[in-house]
Amino acid sequence: MSKKIWKPGTMLYPIPAVLITCGNENVRNVFTVAWTGILNTEPAMTYISVRKERYSYNILKDNMEFVINLVPRKLVRALDYCGVRSGAKEDKFKSMNLLTEQAQNVKAPLLKDSPVNIECRVKEIRPMGSHNMFVAEILSVDVDDKYLDLDGKFDMGKCDLVAYSHGQYYALGDKLGKFGFSVKKD
Repeated sequence: MSKKIWKPGTMLYPIPAVLITCGNENVRNVFTVAWTGILNTEPAMTYISVRKERYSYNILKDNMEFVINLVPRKLVRALDYCGVRSGAKEDKFKSMNLLTEQAQNVKAPLLKDSPVNIECRVKEIRPMGSHNMFVAEILSVDVDDKYLDLDGKFDMGKCDLVAYSHGQYYALGDKLGKFGFSVKKD
C-alpha cells in the first residue's frame, strides 16, 4: 500500500457538525461549528473553537455561555446555511425557520428541533492560532423524550444525526456494537 504525504491539516474525521446558539434576550445568534468535542468527564467539559473575526465571537465572549445543538438530517440545510451566512447581516433563526426554547441554565436559546441540546458555561478562552478555544463546563444535557429507548437510554439511531468529513455532510445511525462487546463472554 502506498500513502501520500500531505501537509499538516485537519484530517481527524468524521467529526460532529453542530449548531451553536449564543447570546441573550437582546442579541443572539446561531452558527455552525465542526471543531468541538469532549474534554473531561468529571466535571463534564467540552469546547468549541471559533475564529476571532466571526460575528458570534464577541457574543460568546460577552455572555460566556452557549448551547451545543446536535443536528439531525432534517436540519442539515440550516447547518450548512448557518456556517456560510453571518448573523451580523441577518437573523438566521428567521431565515432558516429555526424554532427556539428557553434553556434552563443559560440565556442562550435551545433549538427545538435538535434531539439533544448541551447547555455550557465558558471557563476559559484559549488562543490556539487561527481559532480560539472556548473551554466550557457542561451544565445540563436536554434530551427530547422521543429519542429515548424503553429503558430511558439515549438511542442515537432514532435521531438521524449528521457528521462532517472533509467538506461533506454524512448521516449517522447504524449501531455496530456496544462498548465492551469485543470481550463480552456469551
